[in-house]
This record gives sequence, C-alpha cells and structure tokens, in this order.
Amino acid sequence: MATAEHPQIGADDAPRRDKRMSLGQHLVELRRRFVIGAIALVIGMVVAYFLTDWIIWAMTEPIRVVAAQRDMSDKVGLMFDTVTSAFDLRLRISFAIGILISAPVWLWQLWAFLMPGLTRKEVRYTIGFVAAAVPLFFAGCYVGWWIMPHIVELMAGFTPDGGANWFQAKYYYDFVFKLVLVVGVSFVVPVFLVALNLAGIMSGKAILKSWRIAVLIAVAFAGLATPAADVVSMLLLAGILIVLFFGAAGLSMLFDRRRAKRTAAVLGPIA
Repeated sequence: MATAEHPQIGADDAPRRDKRMSLGQHLVELRRRFVIGAIALVIGMVVAYFLTDWIIWAMTEPIRVVAAQRDMSDKVGLMFDTVTSAFDLRLRISFAIGILISAPVWLWQLWAFLMPGLTRKEVRYTIGFVAAAVPLFFAGCYVGWWIMPHIVELMAGFTPDGGANWFQAKYYYDFVFKLVLVVGVSFVVPVFLVALNLAGIMSGKAILKSWRIAVLIAVAFAGLATPAADVVSMLLLAGILIVLFFGAAGLSMLFDRRRAKRTAAVLGPIA
C-alpha cells in the first residue's frame, strides 16, 4: 500500500521516521555511541579477567587428560615461554570474553545508530536475522568446544615414546579460540543464505541446486575440524551443517513462493 508522500513506496519500504541530521551531527552521535560501546567493552574485560582462572582450567582439561593417560605429568603441560606470556594469555581471554559480555550494549548502540535510516521491512529482517544467527552461533561454539578435547587428545597420541607435550600457551589458546569461532560461524552460514534470498540475490532453487557442493564442503570442513579417527564427531558435525543448509534452502523456497503469490495478486487485476 503506497503512502501519500511516496505513492510508489509501500508502507514497509518507507523510513521509520524522517530525521534529517547534518554530517557533523552524525559524527557526534557516532562518537558518543562508540564511546559508550568502548566503556562497556572495558567493563566487560574487567569482569572477564576474574573468570580467566576458570576458563584456563576448563581450556586445559584435555592437557591434564593426556598427562593422566600417558602417566607423564612431568612431560605434559601448558608452557609460558616469556616473562609476560601468562599475563598476555589472561588479557587475550579477557578481551574475547569481554566482547561477549558487553555485546548487548555495543550491539544496541550500533542498532540505535542505524535504525532511524532503516525501513520497517529492513527492521523486521534485521531482527529476524539476529534472532536466528545468535542462537546458531552459540550452538556452533558449543559444538566446537565439545570437539576440541578430542582433537587435543588424539593429536597428542602421535607423540613418540620419550617425547614430551609442552603446549605453548599462546598457540594453544589460538587453536582453541579459532576452532570454536570457526565452527560457530559455520553454523551461521545458512542464515546468510536466507538473507541473500530475502535480498533477492539468490533464489531458493539456486541455493538448493548447489546441495552437492554444500554437502562436500560440510564433510570436508567436518573432516578438517575433527580428528580423522573420531568418525562420530565428524559425522555429527557434518550432519548438523547439512541439515542447516537444507533448512535454509527450504525456507528460501517458501519465501520465493510467498513473493510469487503476492506478485500474482498485484499483477492479476492489471492483466
């Protein structure tokens, strides 16, 4: 339905409010919201710093398992090879956890800055995207955290007799963090496919036609993210990714059908 001011623009495509600001006012508002987000991040990092002992303990549980299995407690452990490496590790953990803790604040600041220029339809799409992406991302992070100990224990099993497993703290943390992050992001990829469909860039049929490539990528990714000997973890991760892909394809095809019906309803009387 067209508005009186914009007869060619539907209500869903009209801006939520007409609030014109100069470039200087936009920059001032952006700086204010950036400062608020930065303060929230610093507070989140301070809070997270007090959780680093528990996080390091949980993160290094696979190392203790390896030490117990091989009866080599004096040759297996986390190594801090510089004077500041222990502090650096806590700081890196505090930054990563601080981002998560302060996410509601800085995400809201970003949303409040962009929201006045969004149409009602864009607002609904953004809310739907966040509502779907956030739970899937944390579910992926949980799966990454779940498979991480299996990888560490399996890789340590290749250490020859007489060898030692001293894991350098910096690289061990990078391994854990990147694994959890990559698996978390992989769970959000189907949401991006749906977003591309809603934006009119890809149709549901086009997404579905690429199912062979998607299955191959899912299996290859699961094979790289999990140990070769842990077939159960690999199949579970690949299965979840494949189900998410087909769910995104099916949802996109449903949206295409609804758009086609609306277009036919509009063009029908004219024809």
